[in-house]
Amino acid sequence: MWVAASAQVADREIEIQAEDRVHHGDVIDVDVVGGFEFDWRGTLTPEGYLDGADGFSEPIYALCRKESDIAVDVARVYSKLLRDPKIVVRIIDRTNRPVVRVEGAVRTPTRFRLQRPVFLREILVLAGGLTDSASGEIVVFRQKNLSCPTTVPVPREGEVAAESTQDNGSQTTRIKISEILKGSGDVDPQVFSGDIITVTRTAPFYVIGAVNNPRPIYSHLPMTVSRAIASAGGPAKDADENKVSIFRRKGIDTRIIEVDLGKIKTGEAEDVLLTQFDIIEVTSKSGGTRKYPPVVVQDENADNERLEQPLRVID
Repeated sequence: MWVAASAQVADREIEIQAEDRVHHGDVIDVDVVGGFEFDWRGTLTPEGYLDGADGFSEPIYALCRKESDIAVDVARVYSKLLRDPKIVVRIIDRTNRPVVRVEGAVRTPTRFRLQRPVFLREILVLAGGLTDSASGEIVVFRQKNLSCPTTVPVPREGEVAAESTQDNGSQTTRIKISEILKGSGDVDPQVFSGDIITVTRTAPFYVIGAVNNPRPIYSHLPMTVSRAIASAGGPAKDADENKVSIFRRKGIDTRIIEVDLGKIKTGEAEDVLLTQFDIIEVTSKSGGTRKYPPVVVQDENADNERLEQPLRVID
């Protein structure tokens, strides 16, 4: 569906990989070169410090910092015990980072575990692409401290870690699908661990009864009753085109608008303009006119999203 310039993406990936930082869920290894007594391996506390590093005389802040920067701090602390310590810090396991969730008007709502840089356009393709119900807008919600899109300052002595990460707080970004389709890199942002990506849905019209393909109809443009019926495959063989009902809900009340499709075709009657969530029923010749609004089946993907989404690893 979307193809990015490979050279440009490669350059961006190299740049981002060089700046990889420690996330919540990572397993970090601290190696003191030349010995093992002071070596350490573990994860982060909820506040972002190396967890359970008893050999350190002061806490080491690691969240959203590069391995080399953490090694400098560890060397400074160990220099009180060792002469000129050589420290190597590595992220040895990234598999427990928070997953990315892609939901809404996509064909396969999916959770993704990122092992390499990924951009929005690619992850939408991996989720099967967009459905007809897509409204034209994508909402990206980035949760506080679950990813490292920007450099986060290290807390000074006496500061609370959470206060120093306010630049990495929760944020919501709205992106137009039309802008992504243009292929501009400026509107194809990188996706980070913990992001929740929702492709919003447009409100449907429902066409039921004696039509060839009863279904919800999604449209970003104004739609008339005759066009909606045509989009549902047109009237079936047993349809009574003189008896078409539009059920229109307003508040707690439902208004029934009777339409004669035959007169609309000949120009004798005006083609009724629909509003969101209207239910259009074409009556069959053997059936009667309904007095109460019918119950319609919702989008099948809505039920899928209530279940645990499949997990896919991008490496």
